[in-house]
Amino acid sequence: MKEPTFVALMLSPAAVFLGLLVAYPVVLLIWNSFYEVDLVNPAGRVWIGLENYADALTSRRIRESASRTLQYASFALLFEFLFGFCAALLFAAIAENSRWHRTIFALPIMVPPIVAGLLWRFLLVGDIGILNHWLAGIGVISDPGAIRWLSDTDLVIYSVAFADIWLTTSFVALVSYAGLTNIPKDLIEAARMDGANALKRFWHVTLPLMRPVIAVIVIVRGVDAAKTFDLIWIQTQGGPRQASEVFSMNIYQRMVRYGDLGEASASATLFLIVMVLLAAFAYWKIWKPAHG
Repeated sequence: MKEPTFVALMLSPAAVFLGLLVAYPVVLLIWNSFYEVDLVNPAGRVWIGLENYADALTSRRIRESASRTLQYASFALLFEFLFGFCAALLFAAIAENSRWHRTIFALPIMVPPIVAGLLWRFLLVGDIGILNHWLAGIGVISDPGAIRWLSDTDLVIYSVAFADIWLTTSFVALVSYAGLTNIPKDLIEAARMDGANALKRFWHVTLPLMRPVIAVIVIVRGVDAAKTFDLIWIQTQGGPRQASEVFSMNIYQRMVRYGDLGEASASATLFLIVMVLLAAFAYWKIWKPAHG
């Protein structure tokens, strides 16, 4: 058997699997976006062309949910990367002595998102939240009701991101640590012998060599944060007054609560296109220069 034939034969089960579970749903999603579909009688669909896309692009609620998604994903990704990368640098500094530290630090990633959402809801909710009582106890705030983490419309979109940051910072730390351990020590030593201090070694040696790892983190965690649903839903269900309703939640509401399959499909298709473009941009600006 020739090698190309053997390779195609080995890849065929995965190709069939991906075709059934990924390609077919995506094609069906795009197909439904061009129709007005009655969920009571799905066979009685009506072709309306780009009308669903026009409605989605001109909907104020969809625009606001898209803006909140950007706020949520940017806030979560910023602090996940900041905390995770700093933790990875600490682990790399203490090398083998960090084994138990890495194990303990990785524990949050094993918690189901629903459980994490419930945990942070108990920490933040109203004037009975544990966090507010602790802040009042050490004198940071005057009383436990001073900060309304989950009921302040200006604050809630950032408050619900705390659970995401706590849950996935360990992922960023472990991926970053793996990248740091693969940096040749000879390069670090050469920079040190040339008189570069720790900051210059980090900026001119470590950071450029970490660009592919950073690209992976930005793409994986950026897309994952942008499509977050369960963590936010379990804490606020999109409230108060849709102040924490992100794009995935808006798609869910249109499909399940309002039964508008066509516009929900159009919104999901637009979301898919934006995520692909953002991933391509991250690859082009972060990964490719490291391999250029």
